[in-house]
Amino acid sequence: MQQDTTQNVMATPKLALTTLITAAAFASVMLASSALAQNLTVTPGQKATAEQVAQAGVPLSELAANAPDEYTIKRGDTLWAISKIFLKSPWRWPELWGMNLQDIKNPHRIYPGQKLYLEKKDGRATLRTSRSAAADDGVNQAGGDTVRVSPRTRFESLVDSAVPTLKPHLIEPFLAEPMVVDKDQLSTAPRIVAAQEGRVLLTRGDRAYARGQGGKPLVDAGGKQQVFRVFRDATPLVDPISREILGYEAAYVGKALLAQSETTSGITDKDGKTNSQIVPATIDIVAAKEEMQVGDRLVPEPERQLLSYIPRAPSTAVEGRIVSIYGNAVINAGQNQVVAINLGSQHGIASGHVLAVLKAGSRLIDKTDSARPEIKLPDERNGLLMVFRTFEKVSYALILDIRDGVRIGDRLVAPR
Repeated sequence: MQQDTTQNVMATPKLALTTLITAAAFASVMLASSALAQNLTVTPGQKATAEQVAQAGVPLSELAANAPDEYTIKRGDTLWAISKIFLKSPWRWPELWGMNLQDIKNPHRIYPGQKLYLEKKDGRATLRTSRSAAADDGVNQAGGDTVRVSPRTRFESLVDSAVPTLKPHLIEPFLAEPMVVDKDQLSTAPRIVAAQEGRVLLTRGDRAYARGQGGKPLVDAGGKQQVFRVFRDATPLVDPISREILGYEAAYVGKALLAQSETTSGITDKDGKTNSQIVPATIDIVAAKEEMQVGDRLVPEPERQLLSYIPRAPSTAVEGRIVSIYGNAVINAGQNQVVAINLGSQHGIASGHVLAVLKAGSRLIDKTDSARPEIKLPDERNGLLMVFRTFEKVSYALILDIRDGVRIGDRLVAPR
């Protein structure tokens, strides 16, 4: 919960009102009790960009054609949508943040109800969360020489109310799926070995049995409840140009809860000899994207990460390709679908990077030339996507805007 209290103040118009508005704006931005707001950080690169732009604002030519003079943030807004309101290029959010750096110390802590004021001066634009001194003077002249502010107390829950970059439901399912592994990683993971009553397929509510791999039994973690993601055999992700295998995509099929550890028991045979026999672990299926089966692999559920993605262009030139469309259900991917790309952490790609999708230009015969040469039309921008999960050589990205379907092999470049 957040509480802010202001006292009776008698002061000159410019000093009193500016001070109170700035204090209120600062408090609403900076005092956040939720774990989400406390854990989201700003990278040095984002801060450097913001500080650079904060010195002078941005050129008026970079503003969107219908950028409003003021805007009140509403529930359901996203950083991407707000960026599109004010700027021609929504991936330039760090610059939009830099335009009001004095008021907004962290772009992750922006909440519904805040007002943004657009100011234009000397060919530059700045964005603030309070009116300028000139605007304050105009208000005060109409209202007299002194402004009296009455005390008030306001309570507002800030938990989970911070403005996200994108609609959370678009990417949250993909934070648990898929997983990129190396050739041997999945083969060494614990596996389902049997089901109750000889069942072939498993779904939510079913009980099954599993074993560890490589001499490591599947046991509980000191009484702590253990949840596992269940994956199917991995398929290779192949670079469409070099044909290099970039990794293996494990298909997510569900979740299981460890109910009882793997053990051994002594069995006495007919000759009176006692032999050790493996007793597999007991697991309960608690979620199912599709039916599971014997042989599927178990990977420990990682701790939930509180992530936010600040949309921005890569700091260097990039050249990449679409590797696959997640799910392989369609040939062309559309808006809000997920694709794998052949750029990862080793290429400097990070969550939040926005890339432009280029559609290959057609090849045709130049009939205006008597020699009839074959020509290739230029590649044209087809849309934008944003990276939200990275591995070493591969990343997953959400298609944000698209004119035509995205295909495997389409080129990716920095949006500028």
